[in-house]
Amino acid sequence: MKKTLDDWLNAYGESHQHPVNKAIHRICVPVIYWTVFAMLWALPVPDAMMPWHFRWAWLGVIVIAIFYGQFGWRPSVVMTSYTLANILVVWLWETWMSLPLMWGAIGLFILAWIGQFWGHRIEGKKPSFFKDIQFLLIGPAWVLKGTRQK
Repeated sequence: MKKTLDDWLNAYGESHQHPVNKAIHRICVPVIYWTVFAMLWALPVPDAMMPWHFRWAWLGVIVIAIFYGQFGWRPSVVMTSYTLANILVVWLWETWMSLPLMWGAIGLFILAWIGQFWGHRIEGKKPSFFKDIQFLLIGPAWVLKGTRQK
């Protein structure tokens, strides 16, 4: 039987029970999510695709829409909107910051993953994605759901 989004969120939550680990994840997961789209945005684009304003990050938006679409239109709309909001912040960084986007994203990505692994050390459990790589896509929804419930 196919897992529901609640099944995925509950399974993800099993290895995120310690309050410190939860707090770390509420900070680090959105940072990692943003940095992935920032790095995709910053990747070079073939000249032939420039007239269409193509960025590799747009393929990531499609992946998110399809992945969450399997759980219904609401999760797909919420996560696609969240992703687009992240891309807006990426664009703002690129427009206004003097630090190159790729270098800033790489630095934040590394720091956030260090935080994640520190949180799991406190928790005493391995990260969920060691069981199933799809948990990397579930983490942001878990954070959003936890934020909404407060």
